[in-house]
Amino acid sequence: MAALTHASLVRSIRALLLGTFTLRLSTSLTGTMLAYYLAEMPKHGGSEVQPIEFGLLATSFYVAELVLGPPFGALSDRLGHHRVMQWGPAFGFVAVVLTWASTHLVVLGGTRLLEGASTAASVPSILGFIAAATALDVAARGRTVARFEAATLAGIGAGIVLAGPLFQVFGRAAFLMNAVVYVFSFFVYRRGVAEAPSAEHQVPPGHYGLRRYWTVLTSSHVWLLAPTWIAINACVGIVTTQTLFLLVRVRPDRFADQMLMGVATPVLVSVGLSVGGLVFLAGLLYSGARFAHLRRTTIIFEGVLGGLVIAVASGIANHSQGFPVAAHGALALLVLGGVFGLAGATPAALGLLADITETYPTDRGAIMGLYSVFLALGQIVGSLVGGGAAQIDGVDGLVVAALVLLAVAVVPLYRLRDFEHAVGTVAEGHGPRTTERTGGDEEAARGGATEA
Repeated sequence: MAALTHASLVRSIRALLLGTFTLRLSTSLTGTMLAYYLAEMPKHGGSEVQPIEFGLLATSFYVAELVLGPPFGALSDRLGHHRVMQWGPAFGFVAVVLTWASTHLVVLGGTRLLEGASTAASVPSILGFIAAATALDVAARGRTVARFEAATLAGIGAGIVLAGPLFQVFGRAAFLMNAVVYVFSFFVYRRGVAEAPSAEHQVPPGHYGLRRYWTVLTSSHVWLLAPTWIAINACVGIVTTQTLFLLVRVRPDRFADQMLMGVATPVLVSVGLSVGGLVFLAGLLYSGARFAHLRRTTIIFEGVLGGLVIAVASGIANHSQGFPVAAHGALALLVLGGVFGLAGATPAALGLLADITETYPTDRGAIMGLYSVFLALGQIVGSLVGGGAAQIDGVDGLVVAALVLLAVAVVPLYRLRDFEHAVGTVAEGHGPRTTERTGGDEEAARGGATEA
């Protein structure tokens, strides 16, 4: 199969970013509307849903993404990234139609697994394609992975915002409307993304298999990144789950001295999330533009510092009774500045994961599938650690938990910096040096994606 041209690569990456937005929009819509659906299940002919049952259904999505991400990534290496990414919208379409059709909790649990499989199939394939397309252009890789993260965040946010009005107006029929979005995502991938050279035809027989898969995923470089990325995702998880819960929850008497406990209404939280989300998006795009000038580990470290600023400023604000209004405003600005800095850590870590694929150019999907693993583990760790910390000491507990997680994130950075030297990801913007590059991957990458 002929190598992709520069124009087709640019067009394909733009389609991938659009498809990422619509796919994340669909999964977010389904997950958020499901909460409303389950809350009024008796109205639709089902039994009353208990909190523990809702928790299990919510968790099953992340479990599926966690378990299935790397295997689907490996399949995309063998069958082609373009082919496997189309499975995601197909899984999601089936899941959302079944959600509309059923009130049985076992069936709905299966739909959540299918939704997780939808993300697990598409995301590693997309990232594998992006890693190959930007293999020889550090600046393009930075911009592209930052825009991928921005499209992901924007899609999830839009789904959360639209879910309430759609479900309130259309009821369970809104699930069928969401099925149309999945169909749109499918055709974006199908028609908008060009076929890339398949690694299947560029490797010796027997290259793929459990032994090869194990070798790739147990690379020391891969798992050196794991604690940093999981810890950062866990911090983000604390901010977006437990923190929001404590802000609107009635303040218990034993936390009477903690000002942030129960300080906000849901509407005020939504306004704050909107502002914070915009700042986070700006931080993503800004950090992505700096890949050609700064090391990934430098950007990650700046992100950790941003998280530190958020934690310290929040800790001070939590005990700011009697502070003047100007001091509260300054603390709010510090938090937003921390959010801007923290945003850079995720695309930098994703770029570093893409750099690791240069050592294994025929296994990009399998390695990029770890994105789903690190994201899911971070969310789970953040929920569990944050829940325990909040139970013990309220917002102060969350501040301490965030500081501990940020310390964990910093520890491997020194070794990761040595690894950056090993693959040649340098500040001047030179492409990474590879040890196992195959001819087809070089041809696919040589077209570049400098305008993506």
